[in-house]
Amino acid sequence: GTRARSTNHVIKLRKDNKASSGLLYNSSITKCAVLAPFAGEEMHCAQPQRAATPSQSQMRIMDNEIHHIEEQLHYLLSKTDEFQDHLLYSQGCLKNKGFAEAVQSFLRVCQLFFTYLESLARDSFPDRSHLHPYIRHRLLHFTQRMCTRLEQMVLMFASFGWVSLEESDPSGISHFYIGQCQVDSVKVSIFRYCCPTPFLALPNSKLYKCMRWNVEYERGSDGGGQEEKKEAYFLCCEDIPVGERGGRGEEGQTRKGMWSIGQWVQTYPDPNADHIYDWVLCAVPQGQYKQLVCLGEKEPLNCIATDYLLEALFSGAAPSIMDMWF
Repeated sequence: GTRARSTNHVIKLRKDNKASSGLLYNSSITKCAVLAPFAGEEMHCAQPQRAATPSQSQMRIMDNEIHHIEEQLHYLLSKTDEFQDHLLYSQGCLKNKGFAEAVQSFLRVCQLFFTYLESLARDSFPDRSHLHPYIRHRLLHFTQRMCTRLEQMVLMFASFGWVSLEESDPSGISHFYIGQCQVDSVKVSIFRYCCPTPFLALPNSKLYKCMRWNVEYERGSDGGGQEEKKEAYFLCCEDIPVGERGGRGEEGQTRKGMWSIGQWVQTYPDPNADHIYDWVLCAVPQGQYKQLVCLGEKEPLNCIATDYLLEALFSGAAPSIMDMWF
């Protein structure tokens, strides 16, 4: 009975995932028309007031341009509902490994959608026209909705013991991919942690990472070729004792404190050294958190956090990037 329904449900979801993957790969989601702003410049995804508000007729035209993208969003959201409904109806069953694998497969399908949204909203090249701020805002809103629902889904499965959130577990889901964008030759991949994860694998760590950005860029080498470099940046939250910032509370009491964006800076083994033995003998690389931007006590939306990172990378707060391009 129930186990048979579980197996059939897994098969159906796998077929649906393949169908949805085909839709994405075959460009069923075609790029909407690139519209020049009616007034003003680009804006943050949650701050449409930076540009003049388009009229109702203009918004209807633009909504029609991205209607097919919103339909794909609703399709993927409906799939998350199916996964969660299945979990609730099969609480008394044994763990279904095949279904857990189907969840992983579904997350991979969503990667295509996330990449499309972020690249369309943020990609910047010298010969590329900017999207109208309203369209950019809507696309990033789709990203936020999809990310939030996937995070809720993974946390629900973890609460029933179907998946692990441990970063050290190779079969777990500690984080998932939510898009990629490119600014000139700088490529930024974005990831969301399902729950706050200690920044360093140390006891009593008070710094927790909630997002990660992998930044890859190229520059010309002396030999005439291309030299690649990768950097990792994080959205982190620090647990701060209440008394440290003027608050009053019992000794040892903590609260979620300041949000910030910073860079992982490896200290050992030396990333610029060629001592292979250091790497072989090092069980866990050591590093430090170099803060770039302090965001205050309120957690930013994913799209806002990415906006802050891009501003930091291309406004002088990250010398390694700026030295390369300016």
